[in-house]
Amino acid sequence: MSALDTGIDWERQRAFLAVISEGSLSAAARRIGVAQPTVRRRIEELETEIGTPLFTRSPSGLLPTAQAEALAEHVRAMALAAEAFVRSASAEAREIAGRVRITASDVVAIEVLPPILAALSRRYPALVIALSPSNRNEDVLRREADIAVRMVPPQQEALVAQRIGAIPLGMHAHADYLAARGTPRSLDEARGHVLIGVEHDTPALRMLQADGLPIGRDDFAFRSDSDLAQLAAIRAGIGIGFCQVPLAARDGLVRLLPDAFAYDLETWVVCHEDLRNVARVRAVFDALVAGLREYINFPLPPGEGA
Repeated sequence: MSALDTGIDWERQRAFLAVISEGSLSAAARRIGVAQPTVRRRIEELETEIGTPLFTRSPSGLLPTAQAEALAEHVRAMALAAEAFVRSASAEAREIAGRVRITASDVVAIEVLPPILAALSRRYPALVIALSPSNRNEDVLRREADIAVRMVPPQQEALVAQRIGAIPLGMHAHADYLAARGTPRSLDEARGHVLIGVEHDTPALRMLQADGLPIGRDDFAFRSDSDLAQLAAIRAGIGIGFCQVPLAARDGLVRLLPDAFAYDLETWVVCHEDLRNVARVRAVFDALVAGLREYINFPLPPGEGA
């Protein structure tokens, strides 16, 4: 009976996935917490078991073969299942304790959720929160995360979703920048200012342009594809940029041209239907819904209603 018939050692597959993700033996070793020779040995043993090379060397590191790329998706699914198993086993279903993994966009995860999660942790000290800031929609259906905060409505039927409402986006600047450069009275005047925006032609920019925003990538004097970097630039007084209105109001930034530019981000909290009655997941889900609704209703300066 071959090794494939009896099953391949998970530690070898774990090493394989780490090399796929990191691109080198040393980085893979750091990721999974073992020595580099151990990773090398596990990869060599795996190649022997399946009878084909999995990586080729290049100046930039180890490149996966076509066979490795085909196998990687199966190993990723196994890793997700293993992580979900550990989270599910971290406490009884009726306890508000154990691990819950949340994913949200960079800005929401880093700028909005921490105060909500702080209050939640004080209330339920046995909870363990794993927070994944990512602008990629991690798959709740495949259990990459237990709960997701999304800016698009979920399409899969096996998900439970609660609409939070619309988070408004607006153009903002620091008061010091406006004191030095003046306040634009139209979008045309704004184009003569230091504009903060993306470095590349992103889907978000194309979406805003499709809605009539007459600003392109060439108009931006400060460019970054990181929403967090753009927000930091606005706070630092570099120029005029786009960010969430409640967040800007909290920071004391000045909203500009609300009648000329306003865009809403529909926001949802989502979890897998199999988790809806797990006490710890339900507690986190409800706290996110309540906290995000409070965030959306953050008191705005007079005349700046969303």
